[in-house]
Amino acid sequence: MSIENYDYIVVGAGSAGCVIASRLSEDPNIRVCLLEAGKKDSNVLIHAPAGVAAMLPTRINNWAFETVPQKGLNGRRGYQPRGKSLGGSSSLNAMMYARGHRWDYDHWSELGNPGWSYDEILPYFIRAEHNEVIQDEYHGKNGPLNVTNLQCPSPLNQIFIQASEENGIPFNPDVNGAEQFGVMTTQVTQKNGERCSVAKAYLTPNLDRPNLTVITRALTHKVLFDKDLSHASDNGTLPKAIGIEFSKKGQTRQIFAHKEVILSAGAFGSPHILKLSGIGPSKELQQHNIPQVHDLPGVGENLQDHIDLVHVYRARSDGSTFGYSLNCSVSMAKAIPQWQLKRQGRVTSNFAEGIGFVKSEPELEVPDLELVFVVGMVDDHNRKLRLGHGFSSHITVLRPKSRGKVTLASNSPNDSLLIDPNFFADEKDLHLMVKGWHLQRNILEAKAFDRYRGKPLYPVNANDPEAVIEDIRNRADTQYHPVGTCKMGPDSDPLAVVDHQLRVKGTEGLRVVDASIMPTLIGGNTNAPTVMIAEKAAELIRTNTLKHRI
Repeated sequence: MSIENYDYIVVGAGSAGCVIASRLSEDPNIRVCLLEAGKKDSNVLIHAPAGVAAMLPTRINNWAFETVPQKGLNGRRGYQPRGKSLGGSSSLNAMMYARGHRWDYDHWSELGNPGWSYDEILPYFIRAEHNEVIQDEYHGKNGPLNVTNLQCPSPLNQIFIQASEENGIPFNPDVNGAEQFGVMTTQVTQKNGERCSVAKAYLTPNLDRPNLTVITRALTHKVLFDKDLSHASDNGTLPKAIGIEFSKKGQTRQIFAHKEVILSAGAFGSPHILKLSGIGPSKELQQHNIPQVHDLPGVGENLQDHIDLVHVYRARSDGSTFGYSLNCSVSMAKAIPQWQLKRQGRVTSNFAEGIGFVKSEPELEVPDLELVFVVGMVDDHNRKLRLGHGFSSHITVLRPKSRGKVTLASNSPNDSLLIDPNFFADEKDLHLMVKGWHLQRNILEAKAFDRYRGKPLYPVNANDPEAVIEDIRNRADTQYHPVGTCKMGPDSDPLAVVDHQLRVKGTEGLRVVDASIMPTLIGGNTNAPTVMIAEKAAELIRTNTLKHRI
């Protein structure tokens, strides 16, 4: 059997992997192989924006992970949906375009990561983006990732904005521009009424490149290292990544990389693969009989995720919301052919139509909470279906203090990691969530909503502090933004896994490029920042390649 050789192997065709594979393969002299454990992104539920409601609570294009029992959530297991197809979670998410705050990236730089300040990473956001609506120095016009306004947002979004203004929160026409504070109807990663996943933006237009190979349904087992170097010889040479072992259709295969192996499998997948490859905490590797290549204690540590609580109200009428009713069934029966023929109508909704970044205290300089307004009843990630109509709002702690980790369940690539976000381990997160709980309730109870608001799905006495905390512990869960498990940092940081060029410490020819490298969780949604990270990494890699050619 012939040996398959490439210049670069990219593991994971998600939001980062699609960018890396596309950008590197722009050079016809570079051979790139992209591996994805999931299927092709051909399912109509991916491309029809409203399909998110069917995928999120199920295993359709979704790993649908669970956490270990969370003490801070009264012993409940949290839910962790992650994309499993070309496009990764960008083929599963609610398509909201949000970048985070300037402060987040300046903080990364202050932690000892040169090149990652806001002014230095803004060009990569701009390079990635094609914004159909906003044209200024903060936005791109010719990038692959299409960003636009919702086609037919619910009029309830204006009510949400009015209710926020009643509570001292201003309308902000662009939370990704000069100022983040405020609320707006969200911009979305859509194009012509379809989801514009990162696969659709970067990968699909370039699948005919002869130097780009994409292999789906390929479960990565481990990184292969030069056997002569796998235990750091006396001359100080580092173990060099030379390929990947994976399985497809029950057959184990190996492919080889002349230049680099790049892990873009996400905050769960990338540390999992590193550990299975012998890169990680030595004690954990020994426990699972994995030969150690390099002792790297930070692999799997530093897990951070946005803890989130949803307030849900029934609606007095069903015209402006989605729900389970005869009227909505008739409406959607008409909307489906409208979308099929013209890519217009209600099927273009992402449901999570409103967004806001707010402050728990007026004197704060940087928003510490996020609002997401949903034109439907969202109960337990849409896993509990309710008859009738309503509306919901998420409140999210943007920069949690709690730190969790992911650890091996076994040495088999077929077994999921043990995921422990450690929600509310730091009491400061709970105190901030209590403030957010009250702020969000005040918005939904504001005069602007009086004509539309029915009864709350989970009534709680707002004047009873213990009841509020119990409600939070009983119902709070992720807002789907796990990061940090392959932390970027200087050598002085004992938990740093990659350096500021995203090279895995103690190795050669191996990088991690995805949300797992974030040293701290940014104050916003993580899809756009992950694309930015990959754009920057692609330039770092290409610059290095050119130096070697010269």
